[in-house]
Amino acid sequence: MSVSSQVIEIIAEQALLEPSDVGVEKTLEDLGIDSLGLVESIFAIEEAFDVSVPFNANDPTETDFDISSVGSIISAVEQLVKDQS
Repeated sequence: MSVSSQVIEIIAEQALLEPSDVGVEKTLEDLGIDSLGLVESIFAIEEAFDVSVPFNANDPTETDFDISSVGSIISAVEQLVKDQS
């Protein structure tokens, strides 16, 4: 399974949606994911890919991990996975 489809699956699970309903242009807000859902998604991504996401839940704007859209999250996770190998 690709990084992209795995991240979409994790986000869809948090949003209680089907993966096909999660477009890369969507924001987490569009999908109805609140701050708790975001944190749970980050934990799930870290676990799924065995990476450490540089994310500060207390100040999501103070991070290099771009959470502005599903596509940006996928790109950030792909970079973390690449950096790890």
